[in-house]
Amino acid sequence: MKPRAPDLNLPEAVETFDTTLRDGTQREGISFSLEDKLRIAQKLDGLGVMFIEGGWPGSNPKDAEFFAQVKHLEFNHAKLVAFGSTRRAKLIPAEDPSVRALVDAGTEVCAIFGKSSPLQVKEVLRSTLEENLAMIEDTVAYLKAQGKRVIYDAEHFFDGYDADRFYALETLRAATRGGAETLVLCDTNGGHLPWQVEEAVRAVSRHFGATVRIGIHAHDDTGCGVANTVAAVRGGATHIQGTINGYGERCGNANLCIAIPTLELKLGVRALPEGSLVHLREVARFVAEVANLAPDEHMAYVGHSAFAHKAGVHVAAQQRAPEAYQHIDPTLVGNESRVVVSELSGRANVLAKAEQFGLAGLDPAAGVRVVEEIKALEHAGFSFEAAEASVALMVRRQAAGYAAPFKLVDYRVMVSRHDDKRFAEATIKLQSGTEELHTAASGDGPVHAFDRALRKALEPHFPRVQGMHLADYKVRILNGSAGTAAITRVLIDWHFTGEAAGETRWSTVGAGANILEATWLALADGYEFGITADAPRATTQPPPQELSV
Repeated sequence: MKPRAPDLNLPEAVETFDTTLRDGTQREGISFSLEDKLRIAQKLDGLGVMFIEGGWPGSNPKDAEFFAQVKHLEFNHAKLVAFGSTRRAKLIPAEDPSVRALVDAGTEVCAIFGKSSPLQVKEVLRSTLEENLAMIEDTVAYLKAQGKRVIYDAEHFFDGYDADRFYALETLRAATRGGAETLVLCDTNGGHLPWQVEEAVRAVSRHFGATVRIGIHAHDDTGCGVANTVAAVRGGATHIQGTINGYGERCGNANLCIAIPTLELKLGVRALPEGSLVHLREVARFVAEVANLAPDEHMAYVGHSAFAHKAGVHVAAQQRAPEAYQHIDPTLVGNESRVVVSELSGRANVLAKAEQFGLAGLDPAAGVRVVEEIKALEHAGFSFEAAEASVALMVRRQAAGYAAPFKLVDYRVMVSRHDDKRFAEATIKLQSGTEELHTAASGDGPVHAFDRALRKALEPHFPRVQGMHLADYKVRILNGSAGTAAITRVLIDWHFTGEAAGETRWSTVGAGANILEATWLALADGYEFGITADAPRATTQPPPQELSV
């Protein structure tokens, strides 16, 4: 962890409060099941966050059931938090069902929100400024009397601070009179900028001194969620709230997968227990998988491409000095450096890729030949950034003594329709050593029939083929203005299952004016790669269902 900057009055550490299971679920497209929430809660505890906000037990049965079930799980680091609001106007806390649900949730810690802005009090609550202050103080005091630790979320604080600074501060004083241990300043609409947040947080921190902890809850509507979180810490906040992968309503919340390593590695402020940061990427991908969302591969720190190097000049420099084009060591956050091979690559990219695939010491002249082949093929419509197995084969084919397990002699594919029934049949002839393999197969469509014929020819001679499956088949038209003569690019994702190799995944590419020829190139690379060597390192994600294409 980087030492704290001497010119900043930074804290030694901050409390990390994760609200993925509450605020994160407000993102469009996310709907966690009860089991999902329990699994994520345990993963967050393993990461070492201090607080996990499990949901709003007074708002829906699923969240109430979560708090009933989570009691049976063991947590080593985190405190579970039940979320709710202040009492309603003209009710006492003990008579408000929502407040009672917080007590019944059985958590040691509760987080409640109240209004900070006169506009919100008058127009949304339809109440008075005085009654709002009483609602805040009464609710906090009631929960404290029930033995709860209370974190107070000052909703719309920065908007309220802009409109009426005195009243915004008065709402915070009401929470402290009730006994809140932390005052969280919320940029609920996500519209403020870092210097505005830092100035306001610093003023609040000076006003309250050491009597209470100050926190920050930032949304990302200006793209400044993480920047505002860091700015708040500079201003005196010692409690940060956010979500894994930045999930949340509208544009999302402050992304803890970026805020945490930024605080630890750039400012020297501890946000997780020592040694936990290395698990950050794993948790980010786990939560994305459970949410059934594709991971953001270009996310800072934890994205698959966060430390991917494509330009040949960059790769050459990085081989001499890894820090030349990387701002941190990627292993600190559980990530790794990658070399991407494309038409922008140089010899260094290919040599680095060769080393990755176990061919260290590849003749530099062979590396040049691979680079030239890649550039020529990409000019013809191929793209190798997402097809590392095709690149690996180019490199392997340069190795002395390498022999392809099979070669194409010819193929034929027929598609017919009769009485509204569609029929596809493919015949294929291969050369494997001195033997000629000639088979035919039918399928739901031409690609499916083609793949089945190829598999039928190879399986008797290469048993590994039985464990190889198409996971995804993508087609892209590159120059649509050429009409039916357009170049078609085919990208195939594969997975292999077998007791010896476990579960591995790889991707191959083909391109051409004929979609079947492009498909053949991608299929042939995929089968050759799977037959001749293990695929690139396995991912932690389960494979998708096999496709019938």
